[in-house]
Parts: sequence; C-alpha cells; structure tokens
Amino acid sequence: MDDTEELVRRWRAEETGPPGGWDFSALDGRVREPELPWDFDAVTRECLAQASAVLDMGTGGGERLLRFSELLPSDTTATEGWPPNLPIAREALAPYGIEVVAFGQPDDEPRPVPMPFAAGRFDLVVNRHESYHPDEVARVLAAGGVFLTQQVGGDEFGEVREAFGVPAAAAHVQYTRFRSALAAAGLDVLHGAESIDHYVFTDVAALVAYLQLVPWEVPDDFSVDRYADTLLALHARGPAAGEPLLVTRKRFWLMARKSG
Repeated sequence: MDDTEELVRRWRAEETGPPGGWDFSALDGRVREPELPWDFDAVTRECLAQASAVLDMGTGGGERLLRFSELLPSDTTATEGWPPNLPIAREALAPYGIEVVAFGQPDDEPRPVPMPFAAGRFDLVVNRHESYHPDEVARVLAAGGVFLTQQVGGDEFGEVREAFGVPAAAAHVQYTRFRSALAAAGLDVLHGAESIDHYVFTDVAALVAYLQLVPWEVPDDFSVDRYADTLLALHARGPAAGEPLLVTRKRFWLMARKSG
C-alpha cells in the first residue's frame, strides 16, 4: 500500500455519518482553537444569575445548556432546529424540566419566522451559534430583558470551502451587520467584539472528523473517496510536511437589552 492509499484509508475511517448533538470532545487534541478574547460562558453565568425566564436558542443536544444546570431557573425553555438533535436534547433536558421546542430561523430567510412564544415571554435569551431574527428576539424579550449571542462569522473556513468549491452558506453573518440589526430592532447594544484567528488541525484526518459535525461546510455529496484529490491538496498545505493545517476562524459576540 503506497502513502496515498494509506492516507485515504485513514481519512475514510473518520467518516461517521450525520452528527447527533454538538459534542466536539472526541476531537480534543486533534483540533485546537485559540482562546477567545472574551469568556462567553462567564457572561452567560452572570446573566443567568439574574434571570427568571430563560430561552436557550439552538440547544443542540442540550450539552452546553447543562453546563449551567445549577443556575437555570425553573422556567427554562430551549429550541432546536436540527431534527436529528431533537430527541437527543429532549432526553438530556427532560430530567431538568426543560421543554425543547422544534424551531429554527433558516439562515437564508431574511424575513422573521415567528417563534412559538408570546411577546415578552423571556427576560434572558441565550443564543450560541444559532440563526435568529432580531425582530423576533426583540418581540419575545420582556422589557429590560437581555439577549446574549455568540456567532460564527459567515465567511470563516474559507480555505476549506474554496478547496471544495462551496460558497459561504451564511455570508451575511457579520459582526457589524448583526450589531446594526439589533439596534434597528429597538435593542440597546451593550457589548460586543469580533475575533479572527485560526483553527489548527493536526492533520487532514482530524479535518474529516470535524466535517462530520459541520457537514454544511462541504458539498452535499461529500465523501473521502469522492473528494480524495481535494483532501490530498489540503494535506499538501501543511500536514504533508509535518505541519498543522490552519483554517480561518471568525467569532463575534453581542449583548443587547430591551429598553424599559
């Protein structure tokens, strides 16, 4: 077996199919990300300590929300828009009395999709890496309520998407645009920042494993065998010489309050 065949065999072993939940822990040590210049978990904890009715948008499999289980008020609700995650999240959060509602604002829909909640329902809405429409967030927030979000920049991962010929699925997700949109929805933006740096993949096998969890970053028909030449080209960008593969990462966060 030559070197190329061995590489493809190793990459093929990373193919696992659709993700269940958003648990990236299996990639610890294989994919590194620099620390962000803000601590979103710490800010979330501070906000939860003052909240009585909480909505967690895009809860995934409920993994991240349960990090704050000791701070969650009895009136906590979650949404999830990725169908495979719904049963996982419901099983994980049911013991805590947390209802998981099927809802997602499509990335490519500029109009607000109504959330199935009454106006003024929550005094804290937390959103980590989930689509939202600012008008709907403003509607479901109570007067004085806080919206807290961290987002993935819509044009990150450019080196990989360019290699596969895939356009950015949500190029409109940009810090300045989202900050302005919250203000236009009548919310007071209190804090926010953007960070641009790199994911560090130890090798292309780690990249393939990562892509199983974020399949929208590659073509719908992605498989190692079908795109072996593309993966080999990425391998040549660093791993072939014993260097990691660097891929642009973009993050931003915003905190806004509804007046009153």
